[in-house]
Amino acid sequence: MTERGTRPGARLDAPASSRITDFSLGGKDNYAPDRRTALRALEALPAARLLPRENRKFMRRAVRYLVAAGIRQFLDVGCGLPGKGNVHEVVHGADPAATVVYIDNDPVAVVHFQALLHAVPTATAVCADARDPAAILTHPEVTALIDFTRPVGVLMFCVLSHFADPQRAHSTVAAFRAAMAPGSHLALSDFTDEALTDREREVSAELMRESGIHLSFRPRDCLAAYFDGLEPVEPGLVPAPEWRPDRPYERPTGWLLAGVARKP
Repeated sequence: MTERGTRPGARLDAPASSRITDFSLGGKDNYAPDRRTALRALEALPAARLLPRENRKFMRRAVRYLVAAGIRQFLDVGCGLPGKGNVHEVVHGADPAATVVYIDNDPVAVVHFQALLHAVPTATAVCADARDPAAILTHPEVTALIDFTRPVGVLMFCVLSHFADPQRAHSTVAAFRAAMAPGSHLALSDFTDEALTDREREVSAELMRESGIHLSFRPRDCLAAYFDGLEPVEPGLVPAPEWRPDRPYERPTGWLLAGVARKP
């Protein structure tokens, strides 16, 4: 018998990044190991308090931009747990017929999205791993809602930092770029090392050893290369709060770069 909202294969005795983020955003879909790791990060790293909100707010702004640009299909790779203002809610506020597919390798996150979407025929959630883009792109539940011969919005928010091998991260993004039809957009955010102090690097490494969750902090040029062959949308790759802000914002942590680009 599994705990609430879970299914066999879900690990509840170890922290998961999606559930740590959920706790940091005030959610309730998390467990003791997630809370311990999140509280440790919040105590040790002041930036940890702002990072989840920086990412979430960028996500909503990017999705609204893509909807305004005419995108009506969305593939959210590494979606995490549902929260306030999910992709399908932002999208369906403009067009209820638009389609959204959420992807995550955390069964807990997928089960919660599936429960949320049970009465939404134009959206679904699939348990799959971003490290296997071919399996995602050909999955029957994905292709039932996403037609890759038409423009699609591929969303990758704080996903690629979980790839220890930078070449694997680049080849994964390249596979999604190759599958995108002209007029498609890639929206992503990820962790950069350009603003980290030596102390922050040390504490981050210690937290990763304790939790077993790996995050790679990469230089700007490495993140910019994810958009190779695409046309950047102004203002390009910038600290997440500075990407087309729609209201006043707190000073960026500098840990998170974000951008959107279009396939010509």
